[in-house]
Amino acid sequence: MDFLKDDRKKKQFLCSYGVFIINGMLALSIGSLLPFIRDARGLDYAFCGLIVSLHSVGNLVSSFAAGMLPVAIGRKKSILLFNAFFAVAYLLIILGQGNLCVALAFFMTGLARGATSNFCNTAINSLAPGKAWIINGLHAMFSIGAFLFPIFLTLLTMTDTENWIYACYFMLGMGILSWILYFLIPVDDDKAGKRDAGGSFGFFKEPLFYLCTATLFFYLCAEQGVIGWMITYFKDTGFLPASLSQITASVLWIMILAGRLTTAWLSTKMPKERLLLVMGIGLVLFFFLLLFSRSTLWIIIGIMGFGYSMAGIYPTTVSFSGALIEKYPLAWSFILTAASIGSIVMPSIIGKIAETSGIFFGMSSIVAVVFIDMVCIVGLVTYVGGQHRKECEAG
Repeated sequence: MDFLKDDRKKKQFLCSYGVFIINGMLALSIGSLLPFIRDARGLDYAFCGLIVSLHSVGNLVSSFAAGMLPVAIGRKKSILLFNAFFAVAYLLIILGQGNLCVALAFFMTGLARGATSNFCNTAINSLAPGKAWIINGLHAMFSIGAFLFPIFLTLLTMTDTENWIYACYFMLGMGILSWILYFLIPVDDDKAGKRDAGGSFGFFKEPLFYLCTATLFFYLCAEQGVIGWMITYFKDTGFLPASLSQITASVLWIMILAGRLTTAWLSTKMPKERLLLVMGIGLVLFFFLLLFSRSTLWIIIGIMGFGYSMAGIYPTTVSFSGALIEKYPLAWSFILTAASIGSIVMPSIIGKIAETSGIFFGMSSIVAVVFIDMVCIVGLVTYVGGQHRKECEAG
């Protein structure tokens, strides 16, 4: 916590955490608003899957570009450019006509979200490289925004479903506030990437790069699949009442928040390798409970357990790559870009399967994803453990 004694770094820390709360609202607004947008615009499952994937395409594009563009124009100008798409996206949803406007808006939300993730993860990691607690804390802020938005939307639409449009006005305001916060964040190295010009791509020779990327790839497949489709899944199958279906997103993110705070604390008390392994096992078990339960109680328990288990997987995996990112600043752009492909592909796969075989079978495709992610976690933990043993023997 020594960095908090530096006023410039303290401001960077606080503003980054604040921006990530708003980014959580942005991320959850996609899945929460989807049923309302679908009904209002008469969209089918396949097109809904496409626009959720377009959000992820935007996420991928900006994740990569927000890591490369600063080399040319500086980090500050880069993030201000991409974050402006946040407000523009909601203007399109509010004022635009036709499916093309909806598709473009979802793409723009991804552009804003990806740039925020790239900027804040890199900035916070630079304050305390490789420390799991500070990354988990950042993502806990994301969780706060994520569980607040569905509650707000539920209260807004409780008496009149047409009120969903006011949530879009609210998000327009949040987009403007986010841009202002980025304007206030001090940036230490405005020409990012110049300091390692000779060896920027050395991370391609590191096994850790591939293990972290694979773990995040399949994790994001599961995360975006569940977040993007869970409300629609419960609403359309009738396994939960319509009003309770909307609340499931808030339940999920309350547990993710609790899980990230727990993980941030536990990572200072026990090896993060053990934590990641336990979370991976929980991810598999609780997703099965979520998917195959038919009573309200067990479905809610499944959602809670799934959220709690998935909470620390992303930030803890990022913390494993902390030293790699510090050595090769471009590594994070490549990790995030490659991993984000999973969040692009999965919602469309679910939508296509749902269109032909039903939403239950679409959601069931996530079963394979959580199993593969578990295998990747075991591989990552085994490799890191082996590296630690080698260091101890050498020392």
